[in-house]
Amino acid sequence: MKPDLTLNRRTVIASSLLGSAALLLGTTGRAAAAARPVGAAGATASGVDLTLPAPTGPHPVGRHELYLVDASRRDPWSAKIPVRELMLTLYYPAREAGAQAAPQLPPLAVPLFAQLAPLGEPGLPSSGVDWAATASHSFLDAPVLPGRWPVFLHSPGGGDPRGLGTTLAEELASHGAVVVSVDHPGDAAAVQFPGTTPFRPEPVRATVFRGDPRAQPAQFRTMIDTRIADLRFVLDQLSVLDQLSVLDRLSVLDRLGDAASLRLPEGLAAAMDLRRVGAYGHSAGGSAVTEVLHDDRRVRVAVNLEGFLDYADGPLFPVAAEGTDRPLLLLGTDGCTFRAALDVSWSAVVAHSGRAVRRAQLADANHYVFTDYAAMVPQLQADGLVPAAGRAGLVGTVAPEVSVPEVRRAVRAFLSHHVAAR
Repeated sequence: MKPDLTLNRRTVIASSLLGSAALLLGTTGRAAAAARPVGAAGATASGVDLTLPAPTGPHPVGRHELYLVDASRRDPWSAKIPVRELMLTLYYPAREAGAQAAPQLPPLAVPLFAQLAPLGEPGLPSSGVDWAATASHSFLDAPVLPGRWPVFLHSPGGGDPRGLGTTLAEELASHGAVVVSVDHPGDAAAVQFPGTTPFRPEPVRATVFRGDPRAQPAQFRTMIDTRIADLRFVLDQLSVLDQLSVLDRLSVLDRLGDAASLRLPEGLAAAMDLRRVGAYGHSAGGSAVTEVLHDDRRVRVAVNLEGFLDYADGPLFPVAAEGTDRPLLLLGTDGCTFRAALDVSWSAVVAHSGRAVRRAQLADANHYVFTDYAAMVPQLQADGLVPAAGRAGLVGTVAPEVSVPEVRRAVRAFLSHHVAAR
């Protein structure tokens, strides 16, 4: 698979459609998904069918899958891959909903995710779940709602695919934002690409992790440093799109020839207001976006959802050692098993930042309450696939009807307030 669209000397960007046939695999309609309340799982021939809570904003949500290649970096996890590949999902306010919602997870990645997820998150069932059947509430390449929307970068937890952040991303987009959710291949459990390459013969790539990266200091450092570089590269590419005039953009797209369908949905590039950029992330994603806030002044605000701000072998990140002069929310849980270790770096960034940093904590919650598992794990418990102790260890005992709105409100209020035009 050759790069499709060169935007500057060192980078390549191309957007991709996974294809309607692929999307139909494991996809259910929005109406069917919304028919069952959160906490009520259905069943298919392949196992329990889980649902996600619908976004609450006034706008339907569109989504676009984007494939990026950074030719200036080698992949840090595989000596066979000479470039850094990324997969993104862009969620955005849409003029209208489509006929069928996209799946939460890319269909070709689901079997590998089902195999690896219980290894990364002990407590998840190794069988009995039809992960492919979970529908989102967003629609592939739906017409873009005209406007100038703030842009929020999202980085998922270590080993997690970007699809586990669907619920929060859709919520933000439904209230008027473009969310750029980034997969970090080699790190994320399973990443589906639009095709193969000579150096990557399979369309799906698995994580290299076999346990907690924090337990291996060198691996943890590589993970965080790579994520920081990934996120800044994404910002670079969005900036290139923003700087191209309409005529320049059309000229570049014309060079795609038969691949012209790989263009962004009409109006999406113009809808992204890169003067108003925020970032949020869970766990390792929270670690990365907080450091990006420190390193890159294009980012005006960040939300760290229980991510360390020090390396596993001791040194603080620069943001924790020096502080930040831009708004940062540190949002944690009372059930987190590593709270004492986390507090070392969180206390440091608070001490060095003054009033720029705010800390908050969710009650009766645990580490994965910031992901789609907040709604999914209680459904698995209700169906007998996750014991009470397993649920508590993943998301806590808090009901999803409480935790999902709390997380949504906290993240949306903080990001939106600090990117408001002024």
